[in-house]
Amino acid sequence: MSTLNTLKLVASKKHATVSPVVHRRSKLAKKIHEQIELCEAQQQGQNYAPKKLKTYTNKQTGERMTVEVNKRIREWFWVSDNGKINLAIKYGAKTLPLNKKGANAIELSTGDELINTLKSIKVAVLNGELDDAITEVSEATRTAFGK
Repeated sequence: MSTLNTLKLVASKKHATVSPVVHRRSKLAKKIHEQIELCEAQQQGQNYAPKKLKTYTNKQTGERMTVEVNKRIREWFWVSDNGKINLAIKYGAKTLPLNKKGANAIELSTGDELINTLKSIKVAVLNGELDDAITEVSEATRTAFGK
């Protein structure tokens, strides 16, 4: 019991639901982390292929089976005509607007700069700096489904 006496004990309750803003932040942060892993693997000359579980029904037997398959990760970056790396931040299939002037990509010069920029953007997302852009894209997607 002496171990419990050294800890700070509080009465707390876990929330059943997470606010939509926090959910969108964590969703985007997870995708940015995947891009960081992809960039680091490419820098080392390796393939980044995370696994996911896929369930399907066998047509001959009718049995439901679950298999592990490679998850497809699309790159958010590309090399432009001037030889610079351009990085667009995606939320789902949509590109986030990065400022009020309509900029949608970040221009970078090296792969190391790309990884550092992705890490700083991840911190910015978790701090809530891109909440307005995420909400804008999310609402536009939601209204498109309503048509």
